[in-house]
Amino acid sequence: MRTVRQLLADKPAEVFAVAPGAPVVDAIRLMAEKSIGAVLVLDGAALAGILSERDYARKIVLQGRSSADTPVSAIMSAQVVTVDPDTAVPRCMQVMTERRIRHLPVIEDGRVVGVISIGDLVKAVIADQQAELEQLQRYIAG
Repeated sequence: MRTVRQLLADKPAEVFAVAPGAPVVDAIRLMAEKSIGAVLVLDGAALAGILSERDYARKIVLQGRSSADTPVSAIMSAQVVTVDPDTAVPRCMQVMTERRIRHLPVIEDGRVVGVISIGDLVKAVIADQQAELEQLQRYIAG
């Protein structure tokens, strides 16, 4: 069973983040430039929150706020669900399903070491199933 550490090893090590005081428009620009659905909010090295496209849609667009004048801290999700690198992929999928979230920051020794998305998990599950299927086919044929 794969772990988060194994998933992170297959991804670029880059973590995209903004400061709590940054205007929301900067976070949205970063998400657009990097083709990602969420950015971490870091206060120095400390995880302060996470900002997703969903937060933007519900807390800026629907409430008629200005993304240029609103700080990220006003709309970010401050209660961030995190995992550690040794968490198993099925556990991450369970957490994401139960909490209805799409991104999990990965924390090791009190610092952010990566982020995994639901897409990362689905890709890993498909790859594992494909490998298992190929193994079974070899067993049957041999």
